[in-house]
Amino acid sequence: MLASTPKVSLVGAGPGSVDLITRRGFKVLQQASVVLYDALVSKELLNEIDIEIPKIYVGKRCGEHSFTQNDINKLIVKNAYAYGHVVRLKGGDPFVFGRASEEIEYVESFGIPVTVVPGVSSAISVPASQGIPVTRRGISSSFWVMTATKKDGSFSGDLTLAAKSSATLVILMGIRKFEEIVQEVAKQRNKTTPFAIIQNGTLDKETCITGTLLNYKTVKKDINTALPGVIIIGDVVAEHPSFFEEELQRVLQSGL
Repeated sequence: MLASTPKVSLVGAGPGSVDLITRRGFKVLQQASVVLYDALVSKELLNEIDIEIPKIYVGKRCGEHSFTQNDINKLIVKNAYAYGHVVRLKGGDPFVFGRASEEIEYVESFGIPVTVVPGVSSAISVPASQGIPVTRRGISSSFWVMTATKKDGSFSGDLTLAAKSSATLVILMGIRKFEEIVQEVAKQRNKTTPFAIIQNGTLDKETCITGTLLNYKTVKKDINTALPGVIIIGDVVAEHPSFFEEELQRVLQSGL
């Protein structure tokens, strides 16, 4: 006999900090019978869940997938029948590169109801945590959010289209392709266009590296390619409090 009626909630955990999950998301999380969580969900948030509630890691990292998407789909259904209320906890927002649609389609094919609780996307909140607006009047009236690679792992052509515009570029899951990204954007934009790379966004150990398309090689060594991050490219990056100071230091060190 089932403990309760099977149902699934897809909950956005926000960009990282435990207090950036929405109130609704936190409320639903407290009602879970079992939680399946991603790699980007903070340990602090997991610690807010009753210790008796099973917590199952189903995270995926570039080149280090512990589960295929098909595996995850099956686990959601299996645990819904075994426990009742499954909370599928995803970093950021479930519908921003979170494969939520695939999971919903699979779960609903079993007649199991699914609800979605939106989350705070890292695409906007992480730049904001460093004082970088994705739009600003007179500088950028729009922004593109994209991933660096397509489903088959090849380089996304959307980047070229975005680079031809004046929009701010926000690239998720692109740290390992940073050099290729910069080189592609540099074909379309001024070499002095600034960029920022933010890792561990909204957490105490958050880091931010800034530079320009011209000097990206001098900062490349400081990027931890083992960690995910958000890449922002566009004139709005100059709003970062230390951008000009860091650029001046690089110029002085280069002897120019």
